[in-house]
Amino acid sequence: MNEKEYTSTLHLPKTDFQMKANLPNKEPKYIKKWTEEKIYEKGLEKNKNGETFILHDGPPYANGNTHIGHALNKILKDIIVKYKTFRGFKSPYVPGWDTHGLPIELKVVEKLGVTKAREMSPLKIRELCEEYAKKWVGIQKEQFIRLGVLGDWDNPYLTLDHRFEAKQLELFGEIYENGYIFKGLKPVYWSPATETALAEAEIEYKDIDSPSIYVRMKANKDLLDKIGFNDEDTYVLIWTTTPWTLPANVAICLNENFDYGLYKTEKGNLILAKDLAETVFKDIGIENAELLKEFKGKELEYTTYQHPFLERTGLIILGDHVTADAGTGAVHTAPGHGQDDYVVGVRYKLPVISPIDHRGCLTDEAGDLFKGLFYSEANKAIVKYLTGTGHILKMQEINHSYPHDWRSKTPIIFRATEQWFIRMEGGDLREKTLKVIDKINFIPAWGKNRIGSMMETRPDWCISRQRVWGVPIPIFYNDETNEEIFHKEILDRICDLVREHGSNIWIEKSPEELIGEELLVKYNLKGLKLRKETNIMDVWFDSGSSHRGVLEVWEGLRRPADLYLEGSDQHRGWFHTSLLTSVASTGDSPYKSVLTHGFVNDGEGRKMSKSLGNTVSPADVIKIYGADILRLWCGSVDYRDDVRISDNILKQMSEAYRRIRNTARYILGNTYDFNPKTDKVAYKDMLEIDKWALNKLEVLKRSVTESYDKYEFYNLFQGIHYFSAIDMSAFYLDIIKDRLYTEKKDSVARRAAQTVMYEVLMTLTKMIAPILSFTAEEIWENLPAETREAESVFLADWYVNNDEYLKPELDEKWQQIIKLRKEVNKKLEKARQGENKIIGNSLDAKVSLHTEDSALKEFIKENLELLETVFIVSDLEVVDSADENFTDAEEIEKLKIKITHADGEKCERCWKYDKLGTDPEHPTLCPRCTAVLK
Repeated sequence: MNEKEYTSTLHLPKTDFQMKANLPNKEPKYIKKWTEEKIYEKGLEKNKNGETFILHDGPPYANGNTHIGHALNKILKDIIVKYKTFRGFKSPYVPGWDTHGLPIELKVVEKLGVTKAREMSPLKIRELCEEYAKKWVGIQKEQFIRLGVLGDWDNPYLTLDHRFEAKQLELFGEIYENGYIFKGLKPVYWSPATETALAEAEIEYKDIDSPSIYVRMKANKDLLDKIGFNDEDTYVLIWTTTPWTLPANVAICLNENFDYGLYKTEKGNLILAKDLAETVFKDIGIENAELLKEFKGKELEYTTYQHPFLERTGLIILGDHVTADAGTGAVHTAPGHGQDDYVVGVRYKLPVISPIDHRGCLTDEAGDLFKGLFYSEANKAIVKYLTGTGHILKMQEINHSYPHDWRSKTPIIFRATEQWFIRMEGGDLREKTLKVIDKINFIPAWGKNRIGSMMETRPDWCISRQRVWGVPIPIFYNDETNEEIFHKEILDRICDLVREHGSNIWIEKSPEELIGEELLVKYNLKGLKLRKETNIMDVWFDSGSSHRGVLEVWEGLRRPADLYLEGSDQHRGWFHTSLLTSVASTGDSPYKSVLTHGFVNDGEGRKMSKSLGNTVSPADVIKIYGADILRLWCGSVDYRDDVRISDNILKQMSEAYRRIRNTARYILGNTYDFNPKTDKVAYKDMLEIDKWALNKLEVLKRSVTESYDKYEFYNLFQGIHYFSAIDMSAFYLDIIKDRLYTEKKDSVARRAAQTVMYEVLMTLTKMIAPILSFTAEEIWENLPAETREAESVFLADWYVNNDEYLKPELDEKWQQIIKLRKEVNKKLEKARQGENKIIGNSLDAKVSLHTEDSALKEFIKENLELLETVFIVSDLEVVDSADENFTDAEEIEKLKIKITHADGEKCERCWKYDKLGTDPEHPTLCPRCTAVLK
């Protein structure tokens, strides 16, 4: 036989599993398979008797294409649900969408044109909004499915679903009956651009320029008498950046514990806090100020001053919110335009004046000089007027952070209007919620403090909106007396109607039709002129109701959910509102654990924005790299903080992916003829290196499971990558290649290596499946049919731990072997290069080792045959003396190494050097290969 013919006697790898992944083209095939073969449904059926694990999906907004933050969120959820399913949990995933609210209504109005929209009936607008929302739900759904996310995509929840809306109204009723919902005139965030109240979660902060003014307000006689001073040219000095709110000024607030001074200046006698006087006078340009008197803030309580341009007497009051950080220590107070002002105003029974309308224009109450002006124009007019009257001592523009409407990106105003609120101040809801927070598991742990501190300071929650597209507030009024009408029985009837027809029925029907004849009579409402509340609920109340609207309605779900998982901004969003509605209704938490992820930034850590041109679209990533690379990125980043993505990062991911894929391909290629049912080798009959590999696998199995349990995917990815690339490809698989190719097909040595590889591949495929879902399914498909325990990897059971494989003492020994191999490999590499090229590949080499370390020498001698295999050389010897051709090892002390060409001739079959021709039938083979062929 010649060399070519001998090659045919080798057991070379065979597999259809390609080296090139070609993910963008292959992945849709697996999505089709999972859908057609109902893999998600079969997974639920398989675990139907298992414990349930409910991850409740926070609803993304049905408006626009999905972005990279959506991808991170959905993939993380999918990883968890798939892992839990592997572990035997019945873990349904019902995706959801937030489908009401202003952004959708604005898009519809924008498309129609404002004039046409104003002529249109509310029902028609709602119909168009629903159409728009459902269109985007359809688009986003396809984009989420393309990520490889398994779930109940045919039955997602939409907040416009009639069942959801009915549950939301029920929840409103419970909170109302518990005394937490009230209607009141209070300052709220108001967007003049969108003409509606806003929730705290709808606010973002941006820097703007504002007029900063010092205004003097004339002290009345009672104030002068209090401080024993009779010069009428005396003023209380305030500072503000919102001149447009001065028409609503009814008080000046001092801190009762501050020391205040009366200063004689060229601008009149001025009263302000002593600690701030020097800064203020410098700012205004007052050079010679003489302190005439000093007194505590509390001494001026209930004295008065004159409003600078309205016929109004203002009151001096006291409040803890007055600080010495900035200003004058005398705070302009307008309860109609600020939360602190409102709270202190309630204590002093001050009137709530808010002379500004829904468009942001001042009303008649602001006085003839300023009525009708938009608030920013009023700023200029008021400054001009007060400069003329001498009330303004200094005006300058300052740049500062100011709240904006996150949708229209325009500044908001604080405006007192009649709104519906959930009571946080003056009731027990805050205290109850804080107690519930203590029992929730937050991951990371700092989430508890974050949501807790927000809950401690949050004002009453304004839940009403002056828009069309949303769930109505189910309250009736006696039109003549304005008295609220609420009865649980009436609400139950409304809920039944909404469950059947949807919330449009509130608009379609009259109050009498909605209440029904029987209840009109029962509650003495017949004959009264009735009207319906026209406000809708805040969209955050919608999504915050999902623990009732979904978890109590969709089959297979329950409350509380085991896990809520969203971005860290949801501590003041969905986590926050869900918790409040739950505690306010049933006194408990809607979730057991909360897991948060950070935001996605670009490769340099900058926030993504269209203007910077640094946004990354999931669709673009999938087109180039495939969804599995995006999934691997999600599984590799420490998502608890903000994360980065860029083309460079994705290339690194592809490289890591390639190593894992190549390990799988190598094993598939070398186990083509292995049937675990008949060919498996018992652990006791394995070679030592096989036992080392199984120990490595066993350690990895436990750490991967622990990382999945802790949701620390980034740790398990590093472990799997190291195991595949270093322990397997670069070491174990490299060493056993000779055994696999050249030993007898069914020899114990070859079957032992295959047994290990089979165990490694089955385990590795399950380990990566929650993250690299497409690739795991492709590997599974390429396994011999008899080795697959289920039709899909996602219907298989999680791997089982095997204590027999744990051999820490073996690991210790092999660490020493690996160190020796590393040193020998460096010398072999040098022998391959340079002018005096000694060898072509490692099998051409003979390695000579010399050491004066007796323990090391003994170790090498005891493991000589094993080390020869590990070094992949033809010969290895230990010598007692070293000549000048030996060179020192780099990291092992007292070790010298020499590489020479191996003695003997090269075997045509295994390429090892040996004495050939021991059998005349095979003159070009070594004794081992000859024996195999016999």
